[in-house]
Amino acid sequence: MTEFKEALNQLKVHHEEILSLKNEKLPFGNGIYNRYKNPVVTANHVPLTWRYDFNKDTNPFLLERIGVNGTFNAGAIKWNDKYILLVRVEGNDRKSFFAIAESFNGVDNFRFWDEPITLPETENPDANVYDMRLTAHEDGWIYGVFCSERKDPNAPAGDLSSAVATAGIVRTKDLLTWERLPDLKSKSQQRNVVLHPEFVDGKYAFYTRPQDGFIDTGSGGGIGWGLVDDMTNAEVTDEKIINHRYYHTIKELKNGEGPHPIKTNKGWLHLAHGVRNCAAGLRYVLYLYLTDLQDPTKLIAEPGGYFMAPQDEERIGDVSNVLFSNGWIAEDDGRVFIYYASSDTRMHVATSTVDRLLDYCINTPADGYRSAKSVETIKQLVAKNKAIMNQKSILIEN
Repeated sequence: MTEFKEALNQLKVHHEEILSLKNEKLPFGNGIYNRYKNPVVTANHVPLTWRYDFNKDTNPFLLERIGVNGTFNAGAIKWNDKYILLVRVEGNDRKSFFAIAESFNGVDNFRFWDEPITLPETENPDANVYDMRLTAHEDGWIYGVFCSERKDPNAPAGDLSSAVATAGIVRTKDLLTWERLPDLKSKSQQRNVVLHPEFVDGKYAFYTRPQDGFIDTGSGGGIGWGLVDDMTNAEVTDEKIINHRYYHTIKELKNGEGPHPIKTNKGWLHLAHGVRNCAAGLRYVLYLYLTDLQDPTKLIAEPGGYFMAPQDEERIGDVSNVLFSNGWIAEDDGRVFIYYASSDTRMHVATSTVDRLLDYCINTPADGYRSAKSVETIKQLVAKNKAIMNQKSILIEN
């Protein structure tokens, strides 16, 4: 075997070891969800054929020709009995694109389809696209809503950082062929938009995150809600804030819907992200809230604090101290697969059940917005537990 063929064979063997690595639940969870030992999709999962030229004549040293910086912020859907992640793949050139990875069990052995998705462009081409949410809507289409980023045409000369964001929209029936629809029109910039899975009052409903600028939230008050008559010409003319930002909380800087909510017998279960600023920069965490089945804009419950935050190696990456989720899958048997990215670098999974998530959401104390309230809540729990322990002690003595 030639040196080139041997090196290529070793590369393929190593890649297969990465793809076939079995995942394991981590012990000693918090009872709400289980994390897993290994990420489910990393840059090393990306097919070798996307990165290497296998022709000895044109690549005699077997160099990686196209580098991948990260695989993160994936939409998710169950399709043909497989767990599908529509992954944001970011190249070394900072350009992101979408690609599908699938698994039979949802926790390991994710393998990318042969090629990335060919995403149609509008008359005003996107400079970058990312963070697609997938919604199987009751109208029969699967919609993908994502951030479309373009250079700010009003930026001063020499400013090569200012950008404008809109919500791009595509739809498909088979995850293979994608139809591009016009971008969502709204009064503000939108980097974080999610389609509700059902009609509301005969209209399409969007969760939005209105911002005054590409980076600055400004007057944007939180997660918005807007109705649209026609997805082929989607325009939100009226936005109502349904989940607010608050001072000195996990979401004081900004917050946004994650994947579309899960319909349960107690309400719509939402997974969202909250952002605050600190000495280390922006810190992204995940939180849950519950809204009414008949009126999805009506808040029923929201636990105080975060549901999930970056820990250990999850805190390290291209943009550190970040957890972000725009995909989860609820099974018919009540299991929930929560797909989240850490530090804009890699994809992970956590598993739970609808019942556990509802219990957490409904029975966890809400944020009291003051330290004194936090202490009061803890003391109430301590008193309750003391009463239970005293009662047990009496029963044992008798």
